[in-house]
Parts: sequence; C-alpha cells; structure tokens
Amino acid sequence: MKTHLLLLVPTLAAAAPLPFAVGTNTGGSGNSEGIYLSTFDPATGAISEAKLAAKYGNPGFLALHPDKPILYAIGRSEKHPRGSIAAFRRGEGSLEFLGEASAGGAGPCHLVVHPSGRTLAVANYGDGRTSTLPLDDAGLPGEPVSSIRIEGSGPNANRQEGPHAHGVYFSGDHLLVPDLGLDKTLVFKVDPAAAKIDPPEPSSWSSAPGAGPRHLALSPDGRHAYVVNELDNTVAACSFDKETGKLETLQTIGTLPEDWTGGGTTAEIEVHPNGRFVYASNRGHDSIAVFRRDPASGKLETVHIAPCGGRIPRHFAIAPGGEWLLCAHQESNTISALSLDPATGRLGEPRNTTAFPNPICILFLPPVD
Repeated sequence: MKTHLLLLVPTLAAAAPLPFAVGTNTGGSGNSEGIYLSTFDPATGAISEAKLAAKYGNPGFLALHPDKPILYAIGRSEKHPRGSIAAFRRGEGSLEFLGEASAGGAGPCHLVVHPSGRTLAVANYGDGRTSTLPLDDAGLPGEPVSSIRIEGSGPNANRQEGPHAHGVYFSGDHLLVPDLGLDKTLVFKVDPAAAKIDPPEPSSWSSAPGAGPRHLALSPDGRHAYVVNELDNTVAACSFDKETGKLETLQTIGTLPEDWTGGGTTAEIEVHPNGRFVYASNRGHDSIAVFRRDPASGKLETVHIAPCGGRIPRHFAIAPGGEWLLCAHQESNTISALSLDPATGRLGEPRNTTAFPNPICILFLPPVD
C-alpha cells in the first residue's frame, strides 16, 4: 500500500498597494488643481487612477513630517503670492488643509523636514533664498526664522544671472543646498530646536563653472553625496564628511549617450536603498541614467540609459522594496512604472502609464495610524 504525503505550501499574502502623493504645477497644460493621491501595486506594476485630494496653487514638491500624519507642500496662495508652505493632515485616501506660512522667498521649488520634526527648510529658486520655518507641537509651520541669500552668478547668462537655490537636504546638523545660479552646494549649520541656520560654512562645495547644481542624494552609509548638475548633464560624485559637512569632488560623469546631440537638462537623482546604484533623469533625451556605485570609493560606472516612458521626466521615486521606479513626465501628463533589478540596477521598459496632470513630485506614503 502506497502512502501519499500531502505537502502543505503556505500561501503568501499579496503585497498591499502602496499609496503615494503627486505634487503638480497648476499652471501647466494638464489642468492640474492641486495634490493628487494614487496607489501602486508592486505585484503587477499597476498604477491607480489619479484622485484630486487637495486643491492648492502650484504644490510642486512634497515632504512628510517624521512622526505625524502631516504632508507639506510648497506652493502659492492668495495670502502668500510669492511662495508658501502648506500643511495637510493625511487620512485614508484624503488630505485636509491645516494651514500655511510664507516660504520666506520667491518661487519655492523644494522643501525638507528635519528628523526632529521641529524645522522645515525650503529652497526658493526665484530669488535664491534658503529659508527655515519652525514647526509647532501640532506640526504646523510658522513664519520663517531664517532667510539667507548669497550673492553671486555663473557663466550661463540665461540661467545663472543670480542665485537660484534648487534643493534642500538635512544631514545631521547641516543643511546642504545645491544652488544652480552660483555653481555651489552651500553648507549651512542648523539649530533645529530654534529652526535657524547660520551663514554658509567655508566647506561649501563648488561645481564646474556653468554646471548648475540642481539636486543631490546621499548614500545610505552617509559617506558620499551625488550632485546632479542640470545645465551640463552630469553627476558629481563627492566624498562627504558628516561631522564638518565638507564635500570633495571624486568624479564627474555624464548622464547622456556620447552621440546625443539634442540637448536637454537633468532633473532628479536618487541612490538605491541598497547603496549599489544611482539614478538620474534626463529631460529632452527623456531617459533615466543608471550608474553602478562602488561603495568603497564612491565612484560611478554607467550601467545603461533607459527610456523613461514620457516627455520631460521632472521627477521619479524608487518604490519601497527597491524593485520598481515610478517616473513622472511633466509634459506628457503621465506617470510610468519601470521594473528595477536590485542585483544589476537595470530598469525595464516603461509600462502601465497612467494619466496625471502636470506631475512634478512623487512621494510614497506610510500607512496612516
């Protein structure tokens, strides 16, 4: 008599869809009205239909409070026509407007919240001011405490006639600010309890003349910083001293194919959570450049340059889990999902492209308690 063994294989629950928010340009051709919410299914790569969650003017870039269910957006309002910071309470698939404050300058383009949850920093592209705002116990922004503008210019007369702060990034007690107009990444000392920054440190870093630093990304180990230069389509790999905030150039590498003659500008940069790869987007060529990172030296090697699925990849975000990249196409008014191989860094073909009006920023959201 034969004995048959029944093997019981546990069924793994499908990963839950990942919620994300999309910041937009409300003055563009896509007729955006504000901030949109959606979900991404990492099992299939599907992106759900965009849902308007909050009406607000030009809520381009977004950030989260570290421990409160609050989302912040740069923008513009009737009360603050030069630039504002707005706070929204997150619910399940909803956003509730809580309040706003001045951005401390003209034309805000990027923001970040300090890990303490007491300070918010904003880069104002229009007048080149770097500003810091206090966040109260409820997470609401107050009026700016610091607003610093560094005089100067660069060799590109059309884009570098003056300072243009373009990004803000906290690291310990320093704030790093790539300034496209000055060809510098400014390093400010931060007092997060007082929401104050001091004038830039002598350790502020200079790019090649006319490069136009736009955004940066720090490696997970904090030893290296990668600055994407908008105007000359390069990435600068730098060593980074967390104690002093000092950056030193290790290498500069191009983001475009050598035979490309069509021009364009870079936009976003991100380091993979495993620390082995760096990604940078090309507007005009409409692609994502993929680099292999040497964790020891910090230097980069090109893996490939992948089509992004639409026109003008203003922003992208690597999904939690590290196996997908979502890319926002500002002129196509779409977002595409690209599979990502964490072992090789390579991106797959764009798919599941979904309509979003004038997308500028993709921000994955943690669960709401």
